[in-house]
Amino acid sequence: MKKEYYNVIGVMSGTSLDGVDLAHIEFRLNNDKWAFEILESETIGYNKNWINHLKLAVDYSEIELEKLNTAYTKLLATIISTFIEKHKIEKLDAVCSHGHTILHQPEKGLTLQIGNLPEISSLIKQTVVCDFRVQDVKLGGQGAPLVPIGDRILFSEYEYCMNLGGFSNVSFEQNSERIAFDISPVNTVLNYYANQLGLNYDDKGKIFRTGKVNENLLSELNALDFYQQKFPKSLGFEFVKEIILPMIESYKIPIEDKLRTFTEHVALQTALALPNKKGKILITGGGAYNEFIIERIQNYLPKMEIIIPSAKILEFKEALIFALLGVLKLCGETNVLSSVTGAKRNHSSGEIYKP
Repeated sequence: MKKEYYNVIGVMSGTSLDGVDLAHIEFRLNNDKWAFEILESETIGYNKNWINHLKLAVDYSEIELEKLNTAYTKLLATIISTFIEKHKIEKLDAVCSHGHTILHQPEKGLTLQIGNLPEISSLIKQTVVCDFRVQDVKLGGQGAPLVPIGDRILFSEYEYCMNLGGFSNVSFEQNSERIAFDISPVNTVLNYYANQLGLNYDDKGKIFRTGKVNENLLSELNALDFYQQKFPKSLGFEFVKEIILPMIESYKIPIEDKLRTFTEHVALQTALALPNKKGKILITGGGAYNEFIIERIQNYLPKMEIIIPSAKILEFKEALIFALLGVLKLCGETNVLSSVTGAKRNHSSGEIYKP
């Protein structure tokens, strides 16, 4: 039965490996319209050992992945429990968790988000709603992106909602349907090269500015098959590891030039992905702090009004929306749109585990 008030925690770990995002959120339903307030929020970073595991896991054997899943579920449970205790959060309806994507190959009917094992509910002594992607892939969908239904419900005042994270994705209304797809890799590539310079990331894109665009590399990146495909379409780290990085590494140019060239690629592909080049676009995710990427996107979209929201929404929008997906699942309502993922039908996805 649907209630008018939900007290939940949204949990998200993105492909950029920044850490685990947690947001305590209150949802209220008034006249069939959802409103939200983000209360406490926090990002818990991974230690070097976990970062290495999560980077390398794409090549793990099935047995290694099972061990990793068990260990990561325990890690996630500890992080969530600590967050609840630290902020003295009580009377939760659910913890709604995305987990961390290790494998995403929807064309093979395969997607794996670790941290979604049933025992997580007993470990944290809370109802858990999680594992949102698997059912969609079984229904012939991409299993991604899942955020667009939240864009439609919570951020309808914008023509476009875009996330700049490990990958970029966009969602918008077209012919009364929500359309969404992944645009390109972003921080999965940029942070890889920032790491080679001894940095976790390039603060505000200061280093990107110092490089030069390599036109041959830029042309080769822009010619990749993925960018010619029609939506629905989605990307996984496999695309970066097997296609993007080998292509960039084939050019013996300074790291600064690699960063600058890939930044230009991201900005151009962003502009090409939007059917209408004017209106308001809400940009969230870690990449929204990268002033140089935003400048280059604005260069290609001079008539677009770029909106960077408050820090809480910018940093925790995905945790917020996975919290909403969990609430919609508890209500038995649609939380995945077939117009976005290409699945056979709209559906209510996710598993509900009780302690």
